Amino acid sequence: MNFALILFVLVVVTGVAWVADKLVFLPRRRLAADAAVVEFDRQQERIGERFADENAPATRQTLRNEKLRQQWWLEYTASFFPVILAVFLVRSFVVEPFKIPSGSMVPTLLVGDFILVNKFDYGIRLPITNTRVTQGRPLERGDVVVFRYPKDESVDYIKRVIGLPGDVVAYQDKRLTINGKLVPQTPQQDYFDEERIGYAKQFTQDLFGRKNNILNNPAVPPFVIGAEDFPYRDNCQYNEHGVICKVPQGNYFMMGDNRDNSADSRYWGFVPEANVVGRAFFIWMNFGNLRRIGSFH
Repeated sequence: MNFALILFVLVVVTGVAWVADKLVFLPRRRLAADAAVVEFDRQQERIGERFADENAPATRQTLRNEKLRQQWWLEYTASFFPVILAVFLVRSFVVEPFKIPSGSMVPTLLVGDFILVNKFDYGIRLPITNTRVTQGRPLERGDVVVFRYPKDESVDYIKRVIGLPGDVVAYQDKRLTINGKLVPQTPQQDYFDEERIGYAKQFTQDLFGRKNNILNNPAVPPFVIGAEDFPYRDNCQYNEHGVICKVPQGNYFMMGDNRDNSADSRYWGFVPEANVVGRAFFIWMNFGNLRRIGSFH
């Protein structure tokens, strides 16, 4: 389901109703209200002060309000336009909420985390078309990014940027090397992976000055099983130790922090720059663990 398209359609429909109400229906209601009040005043004059109703002012105001009331279909369209427009603008150009559906980014992000994604950091993009209209800053290694899955762009994925355009990324025997430089990793306490109901080896990797924790499962072999066909697949070499890829221009190599439980660029290829949605930066809610709320790296 393309929620951005649905929201855009709602903005258009409610916006048309709002404009029509302001330019056509509201003036008509005002004329009808004025005419009703004039007729009411006329009737009061005929009655005279002796028989006048003491509640006449309130009745007069009620009559006016009734004539000014929107039709039911305008109440459910034009009335909601400002709210829907505000949501559309914030979601399209400022921040967008997402929910983490899988454990591919454990231990950084857990299933059930509700996160916020910065929509302007990498440049503002037009909704629906995703065309970038401002430059923004370039993606950096270590950024946690939401993007449209290259195999099905109606689906959003979240991974960590590992390789930039032109980089040679090697993941051999579960060790990451970028442009011939081994990424340092420091052992940490073993992590209990609740999704897999078992312990995994935990390390802190230093990705060119950006530190974050990753998981490795010793029971999972290092080679990639089931790599798909994808654009620029010839840039990758698969062997019994893992994979080595040269990232093509205009693309990125993404990986999950839960290295042995993540379908990422090792399996389905590179992420085009045009598919980037924004940078994830804050957990705003996790109903199962309120201590999760806060920023992450």
